[in-house]
Amino acid sequence: MERMQIKTHFDRCTGCGLCQLACSERLLGGYNPHRALLQIAHQCENLYHFPTVCNQCENAYCAKVCPVQAIARDAATGAMVVDPDKCIACNLCHRYCPLHIVGVDPELKKSVKCDLCGGAPACVAACPTGALEIVHRTVPGPVKEES
Repeated sequence: MERMQIKTHFDRCTGCGLCQLACSERLLGGYNPHRALLQIAHQCENLYHFPTVCNQCENAYCAKVCPVQAIARDAATGAMVVDPDKCIACNLCHRYCPLHIVGVDPELKKSVKCDLCGGAPACVAACPTGALEIVHRTVPGPVKEES
C-alpha cells in the first residue's frame, strides 16, 4: 500500500513563510500564517528555519486518543483527516501529538490538521526552494493467509 507524505528539508528552507500563506489560504480563504497547519521554527538569529508538517503517522496518536473517533485515515491519500462533524474540540489530539501539529483552531472551534490538500498540498506547490517535497512511501498492508 502506498501513502503520500510531505518531507521537509530544513537546509533548503529560507523561512519565507509562503508555505504557511498557501496553507492558511486553502484552509481559511485568507492569509494568516499563525493558523497554518504547518510551522516554521526560526533559530540562531533566523539563520536556521525548521519547517514542521504532520507526519501522517502510521500509528497516529491523534486518532487513537480521540474519544469520538473524529480522526481517520483517508483511503485515497493516506492522510489522517479530522471529521469536523464528529470533533468535540477536546484538544486531546494536540496534547498527544509529538509534534503538536494538530489541534483546535480558535475560530473554527474544531480540530484541524494537514489533510495533504486532498493529494495536492498547497504548501509544497508554494515553496520556491524545494524545502517541502511530496514523497510516496510503501506501507505494509494486512497479511493475507493462503487457504
